[in-house]
Amino acid sequence: MSADQAAPPATSPAAPPATATAAAALPATAAADSPPRPRTLPRPVPTPAAPPRAARADRRPWVLMYHSVDTTTEDPYAVTVSPQRLERQLAWLGRRGLAAVGVGELLRAHARGEAHGLVGLTFDDGYADFLEHALPVLRRHACTATVFVLPGRLGGDNAWDPLGPRKPLLDADGIRAVADAGMEIGSHGLRHERLTTASETVLRTETARSRELLAELTGQPPAGFCYPYGAVDARAVRAVRDAGYAYACAIDPGHLTGPHAVPRVHVGERDTAWRLHAKRLLHPLRRTPLPPHALTVPGSPGGPVDGGAR
Repeated sequence: MSADQAAPPATSPAAPPATATAAAALPATAAADSPPRPRTLPRPVPTPAAPPRAARADRRPWVLMYHSVDTTTEDPYAVTVSPQRLERQLAWLGRRGLAAVGVGELLRAHARGEAHGLVGLTFDDGYADFLEHALPVLRRHACTATVFVLPGRLGGDNAWDPLGPRKPLLDADGIRAVADAGMEIGSHGLRHERLTTASETVLRTETARSRELLAELTGQPPAGFCYPYGAVDARAVRAVRDAGYAYACAIDPGHLTGPHAVPRVHVGERDTAWRLHAKRLLHPLRRTPLPPHALTVPGSPGGPVDGGAR
């Protein structure tokens, strides 16, 4: 190249972008740890919230199961509560702001969302001592109850208990007197047969025929049924429902729990205030909640709710 030939201007290497320079200046590990650019994700579809704990507990109405109220000390089946013990138990409920009512009234209140502070009270077998010993105590505490009776054993006794003692049952006049006192009358079957082993004929008689007889005796068909011995299966539930009952009481029906298998808790002479408190706390944990549809449509007093031991 000649001396007078101009040399091309010197060129500097192109400067890298600022971001590249910054990345190059970082250690390799730091660059690798840089967060990726955010991506637009689809908005999650909201799922229905679980019902609050109080609402779930409200589907486990607390129903207490009594049988005989008497002063006897011979009680091999633990079905007898003394009048003094019943007095203390109802007083315990009252001190806690709890009012005892029949099961039909309790379920109707649940259907209206007005069952707070209510407890169901039931007396199985229809013992004649209800009029003499239980009713005066219930009246003193402004309580009502459902009394499950046996129209096929009017004026008879508890012959199904082989060990005794023999306890007289309400007769027709006694049942009417209980109803006139403001108690709900329900069926405990015709003659206290175990429905899970009964023939189809006996099953229909214990459910449908007992309801017909009680309707003739009291002037209106009973809304409630109670399974003798607490024995219940799907076949018995179907028979009770088909007979026209709005609800039925069991003890611990498990997966059968529903309007025709309402759980209850046994109450006996040994149930002091501490034991009642424990049973109340454990009830929501030990019993299956009623399905939501079981408490939807209230019925008229003494009528259907929605479809409705010993």
